[in-house]
Amino acid sequence: MADTQRLIDTATAALKSILDPLGFAWSCTTAPYDDSIVLMLESPDARYLIGDEGDRLDDLQYLVNRIVQAEWESAPRVRIDCDHYRERAEAKLLRRARSRAERVLKTGVPLKMEELNAYQRRLVHNALAAIPGIRTESEQTESRFKRITISRCE
Repeated sequence: MADTQRLIDTATAALKSILDPLGFAWSCTTAPYDDSIVLMLESPDARYLIGDEGDRLDDLQYLVNRIVQAEWESAPRVRIDCDHYRERAEAKLLRRARSRAERVLKTGVPLKMEELNAYQRRLVHNALAAIPGIRTESEQTESRFKRITISRCE
């Protein structure tokens, strides 16, 4: 409990140090997430905080985690969401992945997902692992963003 409160306080202070000087109006609530926390931002400026396809939100999350880990080296990673953007984006990604898996089961033709970051790939691999007859494989490249191939199990 003390560690959770320390994480909340440190992450919230980091957010404040970034957003307040930029003039953003915002509020924040926290919730447990895996072995860490999620900071849920609410803001009339949400579209600026989220950016195109969540890129600014990713940048903000990265900066907050760097600040938190500079103060507390073993701190768990903090997840940041704004106006439930990540929640909606993940649900949409998993719907697309399941739809492609169903198509693969019907046609037998392997399909590829769009390029995904490591977190998104993990979500897709875990979700599709529960579907009998489907297997997933990530491309073997050095790129940070990789495609997943969805195919039938032989």
